[in-house]
Amino acid sequence: MILYLFDIDGTLLHAKASGRTAFDAILAEHHAMANASAGVSYGGKTDGAILDEIFRARLGRSPTPAEVETFLAAYIPRLEALLAEHGVEVLEGVVETLEFLRRQQDVVLGVATGNIRLGAQAKLASAQLEPWFAFGGYGCDSTVRAELVARAIERGRELLPATEVVVVGDTIHDIAAARACGATVVAVATGSDSAEALRDADVVLLSMTELPAWHEQRYGSAQAR
Repeated sequence: MILYLFDIDGTLLHAKASGRTAFDAILAEHHAMANASAGVSYGGKTDGAILDEIFRARLGRSPTPAEVETFLAAYIPRLEALLAEHGVEVLEGVVETLEFLRRQQDVVLGVATGNIRLGAQAKLASAQLEPWFAFGGYGCDSTVRAELVARAIERGRELLPATEVVVVGDTIHDIAAARACGATVVAVATGSDSAEALRDADVVLLSMTELPAWHEQRYGSAQAR
């Protein structure tokens, strides 16, 4: 039995910088930070870690719990509005790959994402991908990516006694978190990190179109649903 955990941004979709734009707008409004996330890489990081990085860079300190709570309360409606305005790009091969995996009798699908749960749900809903995923690990579970991946694995194993976990992501952070959890790593070079940077994964794919063939080569095909 195989548990697949997918990163969202850069792996399943591109949100056209809606998350970054929402971060910058809220931090400008609440903390008078202009271009708050300039120079900050978002790829593979949790929402909480990004917010902490920005506060440390701009204000020389971490946000207080109250500031984090206020930020997140403002972030979700701003993100939803930006997603509604700009939409998202579902990456090549994603829908076909999810359809293929769902047909396998020994596979269950989840997400492992640095987005907080409501942010992840908003992006997946905008991409019409939300129905594929019944559970996940999120940035609100932990600011440490390996810990949210571990939480996703726990939730997945409540649904299926998985003997193998496959994490699919587009950054070196996805690889490190998967390794920390003893998972197999499939890297897709469709996000912020190059194929060369992702070489420590078990396999590096140029796009999601290649994943079904990799799955069949590694596990065979057991279509029953």
